[in-house]
Amino acid sequence: MALSLVMLCTTLLLVAGCARSIEGRAVPQGAGGGPGLSAEFTKLLTECDAVADDKIAETVGAAAVYRGFFGAICRWEGDGPAGVVKVTFNWFETGSLDHERKAGEELGYTVENTTVEGRRALQMRRPNDPMSCGVSAGAATTGIFGWWVQYTAAGTDPCEAAATLARLTLNLSS
Repeated sequence: MALSLVMLCTTLLLVAGCARSIEGRAVPQGAGGGPGLSAEFTKLLTECDAVADDKIAETVGAAAVYRGFFGAICRWEGDGPAGVVKVTFNWFETGSLDHERKAGEELGYTVENTTVEGRRALQMRRPNDPMSCGVSAGAATTGIFGWWVQYTAAGTDPCEAAATLARLTLNLSS
């Protein structure tokens, strides 16, 4: 009986402690906000548009690129004379090149210092994968961004393609 009373009291305390009223009116998802709120998020996920698809295709030597996943990272895939090419873009608003270097080294990548448009940058290569390369640089505003280019057959230098995409990003975002 005593155990039942304790459990009942505990349950009542939990329910009373968690109950609260929230002011406002329920609306379907996507129907909320107002002019001030919607304007705040108008550029959410536009980082993937930092370089136009046709410029990405031209840079990596593909006839065209097709958008894949867009979110924390952005992905494209294209076909060209050198076969399939995969392109990945990331933008971390609170990232740092020191963190990128550490992550790359922990993955066993070859990490080298370089510059892009006068900014400190890193060039990374996966071990035993000469057909892929990434370049990360400080963003024009805050954080860092990076481009990875991976060819499936011999083609353009993936590091030069990644560096060119990084240059285009800085030119378009400044």
